[in-house]
Amino acid sequence: MRRLRRLLAQRRPKLVSLRTTFAVSFAAVTAAVTILVGILSYGAAARLVRVDQQSVFTQVVQDVKDEVRQHEMVPEDFSSSRPGHDLVRPARTDVQVLGAKGQIVDHGSPVLPVTARDRAMATAAAAGRTVEYKDVSVGSDLFRVATVSLGDGRGAVQVAQEFSDTEDLLRALQQRTLALMSAVVVAAGLFGWWLARRITRRLVVLTSAAEDVARTRRLGIEVPVAGFDEVGRLGRAFDRMLGRLAQSEEDQRRLVQDAGHELRTPLTSLRTNISLLRRIDELPPATRDDLVADLTQEARELTDLVNELVDLAAGQSDSEPPQRVDLADLAEDVVGLARRRTGRDIVLRTSGDTSTDGRPGMLQRAISNLVENAAKFDRGGEAPIEVDVTGPDLPRVPDSARTRGTHVGPVRVEVLDRGPGIADGDLVRIFDRFYRAADARSLPGSGLGLSIVREVAMAHGGAPFALRRDGGGSVIGFTVGGGIADGGTRGGSRGGA
Repeated sequence: MRRLRRLLAQRRPKLVSLRTTFAVSFAAVTAAVTILVGILSYGAAARLVRVDQQSVFTQVVQDVKDEVRQHEMVPEDFSSSRPGHDLVRPARTDVQVLGAKGQIVDHGSPVLPVTARDRAMATAAAAGRTVEYKDVSVGSDLFRVATVSLGDGRGAVQVAQEFSDTEDLLRALQQRTLALMSAVVVAAGLFGWWLARRITRRLVVLTSAAEDVARTRRLGIEVPVAGFDEVGRLGRAFDRMLGRLAQSEEDQRRLVQDAGHELRTPLTSLRTNISLLRRIDELPPATRDDLVADLTQEARELTDLVNELVDLAAGQSDSEPPQRVDLADLAEDVVGLARRRTGRDIVLRTSGDTSTDGRPGMLQRAISNLVENAAKFDRGGEAPIEVDVTGPDLPRVPDSARTRGTHVGPVRVEVLDRGPGIADGDLVRIFDRFYRAADARSLPGSGLGLSIVREVAMAHGGAPFALRRDGGGSVIGFTVGGGIADGGTRGGSRGGA
């Protein structure tokens, strides 16, 4: 038993292709329908033929009975030599006449058997008495036979109808029906195979593409897409999925490379300072203080860089459920916290309908990065930092009456400062990861803050923007819910926060 189980476990299940399954299913359904229709059609046709033959025979017998009851007739009146005899001899009907003693006076073709009951009908006194037989064998044929008395012992008339030829006809019809059904089933199988091949051809291509991706781990494989049915939609969805996976892999690779590049400098400096700690007793007090300050600053920068990397990764995640949020309320929370941290005067202005559908944690992080970036580059400034949140001029709708998707137009968040401003050459790059302008490299930061702003804005259907402010300073912000705002994405990342 164990050996049998081991052999069964080692056997790999046979894979049945979708094409074969579809073709077999199509042929099976067609065969079932064809057989059912054939059986019903043959049964109905056979029943109609038999009923028709029976009604014809019954009518002939009834005509003979009516004739002998209405007229006193003798056997000679039904002789085949008398004119008008074919009135009682319709097609496929045999007539045989019996005399007064039951003898055959005019035999039929073929000759019908005469029984005691038939002779009794020949001697019967009443006209029109009848005796009927079913399945009477005459040679190799079968007949229905009815014997009708002429009355007053004058004889009787035997009327017979052959039905074996009808059964032969029905058997031939049955054979032809079976042959036709077989031909239909075979044709259905071939057509089903062709149809399955045609339908599953694109699925086979998609399957091959998926297997290539699984085998080679290359996400850039081209997926052929054709048609607008479910298979076409599947192909386009699969192609978009591969595109997003490839983009995600590229973003991850680029993030790791950029992070490794940015970590290399502080780690080298940290390692150098740590090596100096071995001779710290030999250093003058002022040098010791500078060394400890440098170590503290480098540790802080490494901590900030790691935190911003985590924030950037979180900004790319869609695990936070979207909900209806008011950007004015989020900005108010950020401004209050920034005032306590920096001690700066920060002014918040809001107008219009600032509500939208989004992920509040991501949006709050983006606003916070903008405010911290402005505070860092406008360090020591006396003018207040301004935060503007504006939306379309629509009547405010109670929260209980709001539904997702009711917002029209973008909501714009911008932070204005009076710092040194942004050089024209830096406007197009400040939202890039780890990019830091030349005048910002001496300031703390990793260059990821504004990159996070860009990721959040694009994830919410908007875009970041950066402008030079009239009178000095800069305007940096983003839009959500309505595409690119005026001023566009003129950059990428100043390296703030």
